Amino acid sequence: MKILLSEYAVSTGMGGTYLLEGKAMLHTLVSSFSRLGHDVIYTSSGPSIDCGTLVSSREDNINEILEEQAKDCDAALVIAPEELLPEITAIIDDSTLNLGCPFESVAVCADKLECTRKLENTSLAVPRTYSFNQEIPKDKRWVVKPRYGCASEDTFVSHDPKLEEGQIATEYIEGEHLSVSLICGKETLPLTVNKQMIDIDPEKDASSVDYCGCTTPYPTDRKQELYETAIEATRILNCNGYTGVDIILGDRPYIIDVNPRPTTSLVAITRIMNREIAELLLANALGEPLPQINITGNYSFTKEELI
Repeated sequence: MKILLSEYAVSTGMGGTYLLEGKAMLHTLVSSFSRLGHDVIYTSSGPSIDCGTLVSSREDNINEILEEQAKDCDAALVIAPEELLPEITAIIDDSTLNLGCPFESVAVCADKLECTRKLENTSLAVPRTYSFNQEIPKDKRWVVKPRYGCASEDTFVSHDPKLEEGQIATEYIEGEHLSVSLICGKETLPLTVNKQMIDIDPEKDASSVDYCGCTTPYPTDRKQELYETAIEATRILNCNGYTGVDIILGDRPYIIDVNPRPTTSLVAITRIMNREIAELLLANALGEPLPQINITGNYSFTKEELI
């Protein structure tokens, strides 16, 4: 099959955290599809990978490039910041077989406020969340973040938040910072529970929240509870393909974010999983039974090690 893969930071020359994590995820995916013998093309503003075929792209033409290339491919998978992902996903949905979440699901998950509102009307636990035009209770610790965004960008602790338009405040929850990676579709296959390395000082007002890396799998006797929570959330949100559910594990698993796309945990999981991630994504998209997986050992990385 001819497969199109696109990661926005690599495709447009974005810098910082986006590019570090984006290059690692793109390399992981291109390598996996190539090992299975597929004809892989990927978009890039410059950085190259030692397999697959590079298609040159820039910020001002990435959408046109994706539309043109997707029509000539059998399937495609795109990764982008949440505020940009719905538009790019719509291009793929209209042009070829989408290996990831459909537009409707992406649009809800990308909006942290709407996603939280949808989940809080269920049996699942989510932090109390307020938008900029709501009165926020005093004497609490809050996490202020962009309504649209990822990679913990522009996220910080506040003891008395004064929100601007485009920001939300979520109640600070004590617990372990974890995530669940899973393949969603006709059937759902949990892959791993991951430990997120988060640098945060909740006692310090205006302390930034920084994602520093990942360890997978993370051993916990509450794994089944975490899996069931993530499966139910992705079912409600109609997710498809690789999805990452960020959870703080306290008295209950609290859902913090649902990422409707590959996440950086993928880089670690593929090092210790006996199946190619490409095999799982294709089987899922084609409605075929998902193979059993085995996870052997563990793997950790920091953001700096992704360079």
